[in-house]
Amino acid sequence: SGSCSPCDDSVVFHPARRGLTAGRAVVWGLSPHTSYAFTVQAVNGVSSLSQSEPAAVRVNVTSSRDVPPPVLGLRRTAASETSLSLEWNVPFVQNQHPILDYQLRYSTKDGEEAGRWRYVSSKSSSVVVTGLQGALQYQVQVRARSGAGYGSFSPASTFNTLPDGPGSPSPWPPCCCSLGRVGLRSATGRRVQDAPSLREHSRMKDADVNDSAGHYQMGQTMKVYIDPFTYEDPNEAVREFAKEIEASFVKIEEVIGAGEFGEVCRGRLRVPGRKENYVAIKTLKGGYTEKQRRDFLSEASIMGQFQHPNIIHLEGVITTSCPVMILTEFMENGALDSFLRMNDGQFTPIQLVGMLRGIAAGMKYLSDMSFVHRDLAARNILVNSNLVCKVSDFGLSRFLTESSSDPTYTSSLGGKIPIRWTAPEAIAYRKFTSASDVWSYGIVMWEVMSYGERPYWDMSNQDVINAIEQDYRLPPPPDCPASLHALMLDCWQKERANRPRFSEVVASLDRLIRNPASLKVTHPDGPGPSQPLLDQRVPPPPQGCGSVSELRAIKMERYQQDFLQAASPAWTWLLISTRRDLLRVGVTLAGHQKKILSSIQTL
Repeated sequence: SGSCSPCDDSVVFHPARRGLTAGRAVVWGLSPHTSYAFTVQAVNGVSSLSQSEPAAVRVNVTSSRDVPPPVLGLRRTAASETSLSLEWNVPFVQNQHPILDYQLRYSTKDGEEAGRWRYVSSKSSSVVVTGLQGALQYQVQVRARSGAGYGSFSPASTFNTLPDGPGSPSPWPPCCCSLGRVGLRSATGRRVQDAPSLREHSRMKDADVNDSAGHYQMGQTMKVYIDPFTYEDPNEAVREFAKEIEASFVKIEEVIGAGEFGEVCRGRLRVPGRKENYVAIKTLKGGYTEKQRRDFLSEASIMGQFQHPNIIHLEGVITTSCPVMILTEFMENGALDSFLRMNDGQFTPIQLVGMLRGIAAGMKYLSDMSFVHRDLAARNILVNSNLVCKVSDFGLSRFLTESSSDPTYTSSLGGKIPIRWTAPEAIAYRKFTSASDVWSYGIVMWEVMSYGERPYWDMSNQDVINAIEQDYRLPPPPDCPASLHALMLDCWQKERANRPRFSEVVASLDRLIRNPASLKVTHPDGPGPSQPLLDQRVPPPPQGCGSVSELRAIKMERYQQDFLQAASPAWTWLLISTRRDLLRVGVTLAGHQKKILSSIQTL
């Protein structure tokens, strides 16, 4: 229409929007097929005193048209009580990037679940969405993906599951509908025993189904997944889940890191008929054992089964030449922890929450498929140029095959465990669940809100284990919204059954995003970098803190001699008021300082 409106917080400027001293800035988060107007003002020390606007120039820019245009014509072709059959028009593409696939997202239109999107991918211009509730309205959007990336989502369309009103046509032919009422009969008229009706079948709970090939049905709206660790030959799993790429299509440009099995490089992938694009390349160094090769390729077999905007995308593998390689999409901003440290203080709370929401959505997708990550940390989250965060590094991931109500992976080898990110039951008993991933996600939240600070600072791993066991938890980072720290503490519940599920985490973050004012409420006493750990326990009764001799009441008797040597017992105990006082006495552990100060304050 020619009129402009201000951009929201999803558009990010680097190094900043204001206060620039260099003649260059990078802008992320723009929408495709959109015209933008940028104004650059020259400001000096007296600009604020001027009666006129600073000198400025305006430039108009239209974002890339290489991505597919919005999808049109989304419509319902059939419906049942638990499913919708949908199709749409294939967008007309005017460039050399053909459409690769489509992504559809849906949620209930009203109620508590509204806005909690679920995602389904399709290679064709139609899809059947299952696992829905009867007689409900669902809002649905779809977008197309080409080699240049995703286009915009279509406008939201609303569709009903059955029954959606009197006289609604049945999605099944009459003869099919009658099967559930009269049963199946053979040519001789004999009834086939226990034949479920179509309606009964649609209501069956989505339980895990396996067969001799190791297939598993993982939850509602999910495809059938195969555990790659059930394959004796890793090549068979790779052939099934990962695309083999000709080595001549790949050009390695530079080494950008090191992985467990070899170097990590940046390179270019040029497949004939497709636009050249950057990729990240994991290599398997020479001299590997057959087990190392199997473990290396199993990550590709796992990754190749994931299709979600917040999970790193597998481009393919090279197994027919040396070195063996895994190719994934290239994430321009690298690992989340280092990216945040380089951009300390540059983002608004709503932007940080947006990053956390993306990570939680990716983890919800994994947990819905009964996969556990086991190594969720900011270093294993990658960030692209649009600030989209994607879960990566599935080297420790394992498929959960135990009870679906409480799926658990038990490590038989022990191995290395990232103590600072790992739930206490996983450290103690090697029991890994989606609930232990939720604990790790709480640590990731703390990393994001502290701009990449090391969890538990310089405490040793053993001190971390001891502190967690004694119910100490990380304090809120500086300027952290109180609602976010409360969510962290929920993720760090000692009993794993009390922790929220990832679906609940996503819903909580969505509520915060819809109500930005809630992010302005912070803890009144902003903690500094040396803030002691929070004590989650009920304070001891006042009578237990009457004198130095009562230190044993709070199990701090180890410091009794230190207090006696520092000064008279009563004087030292009653005048202790700060951490510095405790350091002078000889109490150096942050958790013990917090415990003693809390007891004195109670007294």
